[in-house]
Amino acid sequence: MPRAWIDAEQIPLWPNGAPGGGYTARAVPTDWPDIMVRNIETPMLRVFRPEKSNGRALLSIPGGAYTFVSILNEGVDVARAMSARGYTVFVLTYRLPDEGWAKREDVPLQDAQRAIRVIRANAARYGYDPAKVAAVGFSAGGHLGATLATGFAEQVYAPRDATDALDARPAAMALIYPVISVTAPETHGESAMRLLGTTPSAELIFKRSPAQHVTVQTPPVFLVHALDDKAVPAENSMIMLRALQAANRPVELHLFEAGNHGFGVGRPDTPVSHWPALFAVWLDRHMA
Repeated sequence: MPRAWIDAEQIPLWPNGAPGGGYTARAVPTDWPDIMVRNIETPMLRVFRPEKSNGRALLSIPGGAYTFVSILNEGVDVARAMSARGYTVFVLTYRLPDEGWAKREDVPLQDAQRAIRVIRANAARYGYDPAKVAAVGFSAGGHLGATLATGFAEQVYAPRDATDALDARPAAMALIYPVISVTAPETHGESAMRLLGTTPSAELIFKRSPAQHVTVQTPPVFLVHALDDKAVPAENSMIMLRALQAANRPVELHLFEAGNHGFGVGRPDTPVSHWPALFAVWLDRHMA
């Protein structure tokens, strides 16, 4: 477990317990890596503060096939890259839908909406503009990010407190090798199964197909994918691109020849390592 993760300040999303019920801890193999977090009963934000704030915040939503949350390559590493650029970064450990929760298809979105609201509620405390809160999601976390970008106003839990009166719409959204489709052949099978179950209805598939819900209210979107991604085909990003273009929403897509899947911020000697810098320039345009 990275020292930076252990030492980071933690903010529980739901001080009186998460909504819904039915949570059941799952057996984890003895050699399971501790950077792939499972059995999440208490979702958290971990806070990574910059030396000098640029007045903006970023929510990072790691992936993990809705089976675990990958807190190193898509959490700590992202926080390091973006806090160096002045962002106050919050990394989300969200509840996993296949750990017994009622209304499994809503559970990750409940946590993502609440996370944006909690980040806005803490703007004065950490020193950024509450209107300038962006998000980035990876793989299955990219599906959650796309669901948040299109479903930020969806009523998926009963308001708890004043924080829930705040807007859950991110000012901008990055989707890095995201799962967008939840049907074959484009989808990532395990992600779709963990979120929707083994025999989802057509109604449920539509509900959690974010490209079907892009509107004029969807925030600007930045997409990154590798063309040799064998786990989540790059067509997922193309589906989201076309939906955003059809709605006349701001969108930018970067396709890399190589990188496969799960590259996080990318190794320094690879082209995919340039996406955080490209993202930062893009954010300067959309969050000025």
